Amino acid sequence: MQADKSLRVYDSLLDLIGDTPLVRLHKITKDLKGQFFAKIEAFNAGQSSKDRIAAYIIDQAEKNGLLKAGSTIVETSSGNTGFSLSMIGAIKGYRCIIAISDKSSMDKVEMLEALGAEVHLCPSNVAPDDPRSYYQVAKQIHENTPNSVYINQYFNELNIQAHYHSTGREIWEQTQGRVTHVVVCSGTGGTISGIGRYLKEQNPNVKILGVDAYGSAIKKYHETREFDPAEIYPYKIEGLGKNLIPTATDFDVIDEFVKVTDKESALMAREMARSEGLFMGYTCGAAMQAVKQYAEMGKFDENSVVVVLFPDHGSRYMSKIYNNEWMKQQGFL
Repeated sequence: MQADKSLRVYDSLLDLIGDTPLVRLHKITKDLKGQFFAKIEAFNAGQSSKDRIAAYIIDQAEKNGLLKAGSTIVETSSGNTGFSLSMIGAIKGYRCIIAISDKSSMDKVEMLEALGAEVHLCPSNVAPDDPRSYYQVAKQIHENTPNSVYINQYFNELNIQAHYHSTGREIWEQTQGRVTHVVVCSGTGGTISGIGRYLKEQNPNVKILGVDAYGSAIKKYHETREFDPAEIYPYKIEGLGKNLIPTATDFDVIDEFVKVTDKESALMAREMARSEGLFMGYTCGAAMQAVKQYAEMGKFDENSVVVVLFPDHGSRYMSKIYNNEWMKQQGFL
């Protein structure tokens, strides 16, 4: 029997990456002006938006002859990119080595190991150039591993291109060109930048609204174009913000940033699960919290069509934001 997408018969999970749905939000946005839709990236095969960049970058590396039989994929990840790379590596036969921050949930670490990845747990509260940081550990592994490819998502233009060619186009088509605002979390910056580039090419008036974390340098850099180390301090949200400035962020297509707290983001994720039935990840709570803050700032009106991107699924945070004991330990409950 042949694969036939019209019959929903697919050759592999790779055919189930992209074309994620927009779902209208109801209760969580009932007091806000405008129409609100969630772009639910958990509908990707690996349950996160990082499937898109993993598939795209691997495909480009294969076309350029960098990845071939027997190659090893090396990457720095807060968990989701590592999972997507490991999933695709399992399908295609590539070994995967992932340097992951110890801030990431154990759920993510165990999922990586379940897919056969070699995982190196690295301290999160060290400078990016510290040899113990997951950036430096991944670089060292790459240098010491023959026939390896370092994905380097924070500094890889292909990260932006992946979302330009898929996520941005999908949002434009799904809203029939009526989208007025998009709210997106920024970590590597590839998602918000690719979406922003595509949508602003279609309509320069579309507002690209970023989400950053307290303890991250991204918002301040966007406003001043200067890196301020004083902005950096430890925080809990995984995959949001950064203690460096990624070149995979195109700050010129982003209109504005707000910062969200660890507590508000965690509580918002839990509220979405109970009010909308949306069991989403930590950064999804951050994105929704940012929507509320932008609304309070008067960014939306009755004619606004707002798309908020939810990057991943809640199952990756069972030991954290959906664990009452963890929430109490942080002072969130």
